[in-house]
Amino acid sequence: MTNVLVLVEHGEGELKNTTLELITAGRAFGTVGAVVVGAPGSAEKLQGALAEAGAENIYAAESDEAEKLLVTPAVDALSGLAANLQVPVLVAATATGNEIAGRVGARVASGVIYNASNVTAEKTAEISIFGGEYTVTASAAGASPVFSVRPGSVDPEPQGAAGNVQAVELPGAGPTAVTITSFSPAEQGDRPELTEANIVVSGGRGVAGAEGFETTVEPLADVLGAAVGASRAAVDADFYPGKFQVGQTGVTVSPNLYVALGISGAIQHKAGMQTSKTIVAVNKDPEASIFEIADFGVVGDLFDVAPQATEELKGRK
Repeated sequence: MTNVLVLVEHGEGELKNTTLELITAGRAFGTVGAVVVGAPGSAEKLQGALAEAGAENIYAAESDEAEKLLVTPAVDALSGLAANLQVPVLVAATATGNEIAGRVGARVASGVIYNASNVTAEKTAEISIFGGEYTVTASAAGASPVFSVRPGSVDPEPQGAAGNVQAVELPGAGPTAVTITSFSPAEQGDRPELTEANIVVSGGRGVAGAEGFETTVEPLADVLGAAVGASRAAVDADFYPGKFQVGQTGVTVSPNLYVALGISGAIQHKAGMQTSKTIVAVNKDPEASIFEIADFGVVGDLFDVAPQATEELKGRK
């Protein structure tokens, strides 16, 4: 029996950390069913890792078209299974995950809760509202409520399970399906992916330019093995690419350590990172609102503090 469905995020035959988080969160409902959408053979490659993570059942929604269609195969698989099993659905709160969540909710006539940081067996979830000013408990109606869970908000706790694989038939592409005609993977470099990083070092307007990111933010991130983020102000000023924007209209992160360099702490930014386990802020303005949520704050010039921290960390390696 399956009590909750989890959409598996994977790439190059490996699970993404968000999947491990979702499986852990899904155990609140009972037995976890992991839905693998991809080309034939994808589920077989992931079976061992999914079983180790805690997936009792693995639904292999595979076809030659699955990786060529945008969003539709995942929506078809999840909505078909949810309608049959009448169970909640969990997806990662990414741009793609949120798109899938909305479509699945519409198909199964159930509520959708976005950016949840916690889910319960009572089909409720904790979410931040008003730019992160408040945390509330929300409930979703319907037999199969859909929750998009904020990456990093759940600590993965592997729990061995059977990992039984069951094939799920996917319908063919409909007349409105969007087909991917070409694909070029994003250049990640040696740094971890922003949404999955345990440590994030972000720069704001105070970094003063692209050169500041290159000479100050990136060296500290590299010595920590961290991902690099940026505030909306820094992105709008063309200091750093938009895909690295952390905030309400950017990427939501919840790492173990978040270092904010030259970031004032606008509500929009705090909404995207305030659930981080430990927050360290460096700002020359002692009244900066980032200090309101920081666990450790340094009032000083980031161009003095960050390089000193970088050199000290290098010496400890």
